[in-house]
Amino acid sequence: MKFKRFRRLLAANRSEIAIRVFRAAHELGIRTVAIYSEEDRFALHRFKADESYLIGRGLDPVKAYLDIDGIIGLALEKKIDAIHPGYGFLAENPAFAQACADAGITFIGPNPALLTWLGDKTTAREIAARSGVPVLPGSSTAVTTLSEAREVCRQLQYPVILKAAHGGGGRGMRIVRDESELETRLAEAQRESMSAFGSQDVFVEKFIPRARHIEVQILGDQHGNLVHLYERDCSLQRRHQKIIEIAPALNLSRKLRRQICQAAVAIGRETKFDNAGTVEFLLDQDSEQFYFIEVNPRIQVEHTVTEMVTGRDIVQSQIRVAQGYPLDHPRIGIADQDAVQVRGYAFQCRVTTEDPENAFIPDYGRISHYRSAAGLGIRLDAGTAFSGANVTPYYDSLLVKVTAWGLRFQDAVSRMERCLQEFRVRGVKTNIPFLINLISYPEFQKGECTTRFIDQTPELFHFPRRKDRATRLLRFIGEVVVNGNPLVKEKPPVTVRREAPVPVYDSQRPVPHGMRDRLKRMGPEKLAAWVRRRRPVLLTDTTFRDGHQSLLATRMRTRDMLRVARVYAHHHSELFSIEMWGGATFDTCMRFLRECPWERLERLREAIPNILFQMLLRASNAVGYTNYPDNVVREFVRQAGECGIDVFRVFDSLNWSRNMQVAIDAVLETGAVCEAAICYTGDILDPDRDKYNLHYYVRMARELEKMGAHFLAIKDMAGLCKPYAAYK
Repeated sequence: MKFKRFRRLLAANRSEIAIRVFRAAHELGIRTVAIYSEEDRFALHRFKADESYLIGRGLDPVKAYLDIDGIIGLALEKKIDAIHPGYGFLAENPAFAQACADAGITFIGPNPALLTWLGDKTTAREIAARSGVPVLPGSSTAVTTLSEAREVCRQLQYPVILKAAHGGGGRGMRIVRDESELETRLAEAQRESMSAFGSQDVFVEKFIPRARHIEVQILGDQHGNLVHLYERDCSLQRRHQKIIEIAPALNLSRKLRRQICQAAVAIGRETKFDNAGTVEFLLDQDSEQFYFIEVNPRIQVEHTVTEMVTGRDIVQSQIRVAQGYPLDHPRIGIADQDAVQVRGYAFQCRVTTEDPENAFIPDYGRISHYRSAAGLGIRLDAGTAFSGANVTPYYDSLLVKVTAWGLRFQDAVSRMERCLQEFRVRGVKTNIPFLINLISYPEFQKGECTTRFIDQTPELFHFPRRKDRATRLLRFIGEVVVNGNPLVKEKPPVTVRREAPVPVYDSQRPVPHGMRDRLKRMGPEKLAAWVRRRRPVLLTDTTFRDGHQSLLATRMRTRDMLRVARVYAHHHSELFSIEMWGGATFDTCMRFLRECPWERLERLREAIPNILFQMLLRASNAVGYTNYPDNVVREFVRQAGECGIDVFRVFDSLNWSRNMQVAIDAVLETGAVCEAAICYTGDILDPDRDKYNLHYYVRMARELEKMGAHFLAIKDMAGLCKPYAAYK
């Protein structure tokens, strides 16, 4: 028997599942290739592969990984033999599997026909019924209208559940308890299904109030062999999203376990399943009757728990099966069903960057410190989880999957609790406190949880206050080092042992002419006209503003700024402006550094006479945090202009132009440049979000122009403005 040889394998995915594929392939002696989007250029998975390439240039972060033509084109260019899709993205897309086949590249997963059949949930239900597997009562086809849905729901009787026909993972699912909720829930399900899977098709099933979610891992080959790797309990869910998965399922009789596993194999044989997949069931806790839900024809997030209890590497088995090996070949080593044995218990916790104290809203930012756990029986599958990593808002919030194993379930629970307590993640919020509460709950440890357990147990959301002693201690030390301790008088002077280097400049040469000289010569109106005629981009340096108001690590005193100021005047005269003041300037200068911001501005103005100084002015808030009387705003602007500010960037966070009028008039009276800013929100490229459309911003721009603004700026505080939107 001849088998394919893979020399180069590409993972068409990102983060931890891509790394999982690379590790499996490396152990098989296969060279690994990663793809990454522009937003993932610093992601860990691209550095874990032997090679990595940018994909989807110009596309948004998610569409980059859905670019079938781009991925196939890259695979052909780099002479890729096989592609593993992981889970999510293109993993269940039959068009992608077919594109691989057409290009002569092996798709590591079921064949395209299988993906088509099983990707349609209504077709999958028909297959289960033909296999003699119980199916939940529900619609035989997708419902598209409210009247169709209403008729089906009346036949099934409430409560029912709506599910996306072409997807999974809890997306597009809504529980409907009575007819009054149907219209709203149907619209929500269709909208979410369209967004996640590109189809509005949903079907209706009878809802079981006390249910357990049991899934069976199956593995088939291209020679008709098929086995199961036993079951997992995925009942612990929040809003239909799995949080903890356990293998094997607790409190399941030997007879019921055998029936569920045999049902999964029957469906696999009916479809001639030829790779790794999962058959999912709902188990009625009261009647012990189980029902087919769906088949996921791909690797699952939670495959790690099955690997821990069976000792079988599912990803390597996927690769071997795709090469043509039968299951009973020594390189896979599953002669028959009896060759698969379960030892001990394992369960997985998904550590995410979500804030359980704030409705699990994902948190983003830089991980300032990351320390993971380890030890006997602990497995970590991490994505971009390390100190200094940036957690972006573009992808799933999964940080690391933690899998704990023990001979007894209680052993696994104890290891997991110890492991979660060892984690230290700073800079972003995580769901670790919630996970600790969950695994410490008696019902969880007894294996008595249903799919509604989390939603019905509010005690899980009572969290002890985290001590965070190390961060607080470091913050205190930093505060004392920079600002001194008010309780300790006559603090000994700090000796700087090594002077920071200052760039060299010729102090004998006159200061070059800059943009401020042009403003003096032309005035603000003519300067604005001159800028509009220029093609090259003009640059503003924000270093001095950041030095004024940033955190302890870079907060600078006046003397530090003055040492480099004349270098700017001599070496950077081509700058359009230097941003000098932001909203927190006075807070930083006066409260922390005990310095006068006005004196600082005057001294810097003297040192840099040739470059425009600009500042941020919050309209009636000036640089404070409350509304000030008009005369205060006018006097502030006058004083700032006299001390050296040339450009005032005026904005109102609610885009209320009337609130900007006093500040704009005050700027015009000083003879300075008025740069009126428009705060961007919404998405002008989305026709369904028509409140803040292009017309709205054009209208406001014209209003500001009539009010006397010399320049217009777009202030994108939330990072919503896409490049093409900015171009429009």
